[in-house]
Amino acid sequence: MSSAEQPHRVEIEILGQRLVLRSAAPPEYVRSLAAYVEEAIRQLRPQGGTENPARLAVLAALAITDELFHARDHRALGEAEAVKRMEGLLRLLDEVAPPSKLSP
Repeated sequence: MSSAEQPHRVEIEILGQRLVLRSAAPPEYVRSLAAYVEEAIRQLRPQGGTENPARLAVLAALAITDELFHARDHRALGEAEAVKRMEGLLRLLDEVAPPSKLSP
């Protein structure tokens, strides 16, 4: 295993709890993931209220998963649209320069 593939020890904090993780990803990336989760939790936390940390973590996980699913759906629609457009372009190309005319 190269040094780039060896796990890094990364310390993060979520909901006031310090965690030490081992990850092959760069430490800055892992910290950015933790910051994203912490921000999702902050947006769910009632103003000035204290909420059950486990409940907040589950709600944040659901919100982040919802974002992921929407992004996947959007990407799939974009890919389908790109395929349709390429097929249309190929039909136009076949009309202008049929494959038999391109062969030597």
